[in-house]
Amino acid sequence: MKLIADRLDRISPSQTMAITAKVRALKAAGRDVIGLSSGEPDFDTPQNVKDAAIAAIQRGETKYTDNAGTMALRKAVAEKFRTENGLDYKPEEIIVSTGGKQVIFNALLATINPGDEAIIPAPCWVSYPDIVELAEGKPVIVPCGQNTGFKMRPEQLEAAITPRTKWLVLNNPCNPTGAAYTAAELKALTDVLLRHPDVWVFTDDIYEKLTYDFKPATILQVEPRLRDRTVTMNGCSKAYAMTGWRIGFAGAPVALIKAMDKLQSQSTSGTSSISQAAALEALTGPQDSIPVMVAAYQRRRDMVVEMLNQAPGIRCHKPEGAFYVFPDVHGCLGKTTAGGKKIESDEDFVVALLDEEGVAAVHGSAFMFPGHFRISYATDDKSLEEACRRIQKFCQGLR
Repeated sequence: MKLIADRLDRISPSQTMAITAKVRALKAAGRDVIGLSSGEPDFDTPQNVKDAAIAAIQRGETKYTDNAGTMALRKAVAEKFRTENGLDYKPEEIIVSTGGKQVIFNALLATINPGDEAIIPAPCWVSYPDIVELAEGKPVIVPCGQNTGFKMRPEQLEAAITPRTKWLVLNNPCNPTGAAYTAAELKALTDVLLRHPDVWVFTDDIYEKLTYDFKPATILQVEPRLRDRTVTMNGCSKAYAMTGWRIGFAGAPVALIKAMDKLQSQSTSGTSSISQAAALEALTGPQDSIPVMVAAYQRRRDMVVEMLNQAPGIRCHKPEGAFYVFPDVHGCLGKTTAGGKKIESDEDFVVALLDEEGVAAVHGSAFMFPGHFRISYATDDKSLEEACRRIQKFCQGLR
């Protein structure tokens, strides 16, 4: 009898996490590697947030919390949605989970039946299609190229919708491209959705605060009539440099929140009480750490885009948000590296780049969009500049 369930055959391990683990192993072995593969801020968690966690420990707040999150944190999330996004959620319409990924997992597993379809604009975060597959659904990948700023157009959405469509999953700003939708661009998409009342929307706004001279909107701000079929997800990982604290949250209709709560009760149960105390301070305390991070990311973005566009064979779009660039490497394909390796694909490109120049990136195929690669500029300026020089050298050596 086969031990491993068939459902695991439908998914792959997270390739971004696998590459990050490889970088750690290479560094531990003494290799000179610059890791640009991890989607993690290089800033420390703000001191006031860390202090709040320590204080919670000292007060003895180390017990189980309500499965959906402490009432104080759910109220703070509701207030965040109200003041920052103009969305009116009650605490019973909020759930707190162990990271944004669990919010997505809970929502999709709680709603997708075998054969249901989820529309996912690509390039997309590596986990969306696999979570849909794990739920026995069908990911419908809609390619959105650099010529449209890596954003889905309304005609593409209309063409992708079928009678089996259950979800549209939208990441704004986007990992891996940094593309962010304006209110007008979202309105064009919501006009399509209003014509299809059975299609739900999952909007992943985890990078919302990390934008540059640009304020992204979210679906319900643009079209409140979609409220009864929209999940608005956010979290603390990116804006507050709290990746390891594992705090994600969402607002949605009560019936769906209850279903997600039910699923969570039989998986992880409630999120860490200490992490929730830290998240409460993050949302309600001083916000001055965010503009400092944003200014650093914007400076790095500008440097990386400029330097990558000087590398032969690479075209790099300037993103509006997040901390990634997603350069096109079609101009490098079919060539041979200085080390004698033939570059036939984006994966060949990043493998050779790591082997020959010690720069770790993630191939575009992992994000359902071949011919590109993702690098994270959430690292220090000196390392970024050196990495870009190595990429330039690598591309100059292609023949």
